[in-house]
Amino acid sequence: MRLTLLLAVLSWIAMVLVDLALVFGEQNDMVIGVPQEASRFLLILYFISLFYYFNQRIKRFEDLDFINLLWKVFATGLVTTIIAFVIKMVLASISTSRLGQDAVWVNLLYHINIGLVSIYLISTFVVWKELILYQRSTQLIKRWNLFEYALLIGMFLVFFVEPYSSEFIISLTFLFLFGLFQSVNLKWVPYLNFKQKWQAVLLVLLASVYLYFFFDSLIDYSKAYPLINDLLDNAFILALFSFIFLYSVFSLLVILFNLPTSSVFEQKLVEALNFQRLSQSIQAGQSEEQVYDILIDSSMSAVYADAGWLEIYSSGDDCEFQICKSLSKEEASKTRKVLTSVKSMGNLLQKHELPTKKEHVGATLRDSSFKSVLIFPIQVNKSHIGNLVLLKEVKDGFNKEMINIVSTFVSQASISVENYELLSEALVNERYKEELKIAKRVQRALLPDQLHHNDSFEIVAFSEAADEVGGDYYETYNISDDKYALILGDVSGKGTSAAFNMSQMKGVFHSLSPLKLDVKDFLKYANQALGSCLEKHSFITVAYFIIDTAKQEMEFGRAGQCPSLFYEKKTERAFYFDTKGMALGMVRNEHYEQYIHVNKQRYEAGDVLVLYTDGIIEARNSQKEEFGMDRLAAVLQEHAEKSAEEIKDKLMEAVYTFCEGTHVDDDYSLVIVKFI
Repeated sequence: MRLTLLLAVLSWIAMVLVDLALVFGEQNDMVIGVPQEASRFLLILYFISLFYYFNQRIKRFEDLDFINLLWKVFATGLVTTIIAFVIKMVLASISTSRLGQDAVWVNLLYHINIGLVSIYLISTFVVWKELILYQRSTQLIKRWNLFEYALLIGMFLVFFVEPYSSEFIISLTFLFLFGLFQSVNLKWVPYLNFKQKWQAVLLVLLASVYLYFFFDSLIDYSKAYPLINDLLDNAFILALFSFIFLYSVFSLLVILFNLPTSSVFEQKLVEALNFQRLSQSIQAGQSEEQVYDILIDSSMSAVYADAGWLEIYSSGDDCEFQICKSLSKEEASKTRKVLTSVKSMGNLLQKHELPTKKEHVGATLRDSSFKSVLIFPIQVNKSHIGNLVLLKEVKDGFNKEMINIVSTFVSQASISVENYELLSEALVNERYKEELKIAKRVQRALLPDQLHHNDSFEIVAFSEAADEVGGDYYETYNISDDKYALILGDVSGKGTSAAFNMSQMKGVFHSLSPLKLDVKDFLKYANQALGSCLEKHSFITVAYFIIDTAKQEMEFGRAGQCPSLFYEKKTERAFYFDTKGMALGMVRNEHYEQYIHVNKQRYEAGDVLVLYTDGIIEARNSQKEEFGMDRLAAVLQEHAEKSAEEIKDKLMEAVYTFCEGTHVDDDYSLVIVKFI
């Protein structure tokens, strides 16, 4: 870094001396003996040295967040702009004097301006590069490298092309369009919170002001004075101006458009964290009362409730305890009397009857300060043990999204309390048997009854646990009319602990899926959420697909799961996707992102996708021989023309025949997608 900085300073000083000598020679009709090309070469050397210096310098601050990067642009721009402004004022004050008309003096000041402009443009360019390459991919890095090579070629155009000739205009247009193409990479913006977005707007605006000041100054110099080395004739500098301006404009627009959704995104992350708190509350040794306290806090935060209470009944009809939030117990009692006058709510609050075919009861009140009310019954061991009541001061205050997330919270809290009670009983007697009952209920709740799909594909699934319960999990989510998320997971270990950890995976999937994240972001946030609640030595392998039936394309990532099997009808060949990835929970810090690899695969009608857990290929016969990946691919290739249901039956028939009826050593799970 020091050498490149020294080289930049020396090349700039040498360029100044050469240019001033050329100006002096022109004034006095003297032959200096230094060609104009020497000045151009020194200017290019100055550009390259600056680029290398700032590129290395920013690598020393890899822990900087996005706002700190923008602050560096602001600070550099502020210093260079102040110096350039002072020089401009000095030149303006002496413009009518003899010194102000002296070409040597004017070119000296202009060369100081060249140095300042170059420092600001190249340092900002390097910061923009860091923002664009935030979520690196092979294709993105290739495109960016091509852009840098194009800019490098643009530096040398001064030797071959006259300024503003047709070749110059074509080259500059190409660099402009290339910069425009790069400017759409703004994946860092969604990771800013509401406050940071406003800071970013201010800093990017100031960066644009600096850019305008420098460009306006260069135009003033070019119009008013004879310059030996005019920056406005340099395609590289003009390309930098245009790229920095374009990226600033795109950043401002995207940040401003993201402002309305910032609070929603932050709320979803809070909901995911609250779900983790509920999931791990019993593991942390907390009591039932503490779990219920977490439940009402999380639920009120999720729906922006103005008040609420949670009531738990004893064995009779009496209230065992009550937790009130944002209202006293007396106010809760008065409001409860009002609610009992509403038929559906009265049945729930007085007779403790569950609502038919619903997980909640809602209503709008008139004779109360609270206009909207929502009641969720709490069930443990199929018994109605209490209610969660949420209140708002506005009419129609609860929407479908709010109801769904609170239903998830209540279900998880019920499971946590149920686990706590059953585990306590198991310590007194039959611990193992009671533990299996818990796990069975959790396992049944994990796996969906139906899988989302449309007319473009069939999908079926199969799962069998090695013990009474297992840790395999699969599910789908309807992202849009044409997009579907598909997940298959396998928790390390077996039995009840695996089933419980997979319930956390289900919660994370249900919390993150509505955000419509791409594959990389989903795996990153899932690892972040699970890393804080899984046991130290536990991890979850996952295969995650997003199927786009409009584009007939799949985007997928593999987090330690077995390679997915794909049958291509066009070639009549079955093969495994060559994808990499580390299991969720293996790396519990920000470095996990570098292990995420996202792939894409187009499909056509007749193609088949098979997701499976390792229990399938590791199934052993009496000779301890494994079923293996080759047999699985061969069976698929043989029966690929059949329906998804038939393919599933044939695959499992082949596995069971191979095992000769021996005991299942590991969980079996299989998901078949047949494209139509």
